Amino acid sequence: MQHDIKNVLYSTDLSQNASIAFGYAAYLAKLTGADLHLLHVVQPLSDDAVFTLQTYLMEDEKRHDILELRVEKARGRLDERQEAFWAAQSAKDRKVRDQIKSVTVCESHPAEEILKTAKARNCDLIVMGSHERGISHTFLGSVAKSVLRRSHVPTLIVPLSETE
Repeated sequence: MQHDIKNVLYSTDLSQNASIAFGYAAYLAKLTGADLHLLHVVQPLSDDAVFTLQTYLMEDEKRHDILELRVEKARGRLDERQEAFWAAQSAKDRKVRDQIKSVTVCESHPAEEILKTAKARNCDLIVMGSHERGISHTFLGSVAKSVLRRSHVPTLIVPLSETE
């Protein structure tokens, strides 16, 4: 039996392992011709951090600008990592970049946003990296565990390589 993969969601935390996981997502997109959707979720600030901002920055506009800057900086880091990844690929493999149909950077709760985006984009596969070495759930981050428990589509968790 064959399952068509038409849409792949690559979710990144921008960690060291993220480029390894993206390599798998890009390779699978190349093999299947699937569209790629990239997602990075900036975690919301804690209540304590929000309280501190409200205490020391009285102007709503400045607080809003600081919160927006977090998302903009994350988008810049994602763009930089993408440029470095594609620059290291052969000209033939760089064509897979055309299969990227969406790049989303937002502030939300990561697991919920990953699942919501996978559903909204009709994704057939979610690809994300792990935080630690190992196969067991005890080595997965809380986001990966939550996505695995709740996802209705196959989810590929790419472990940290031995050389990292």
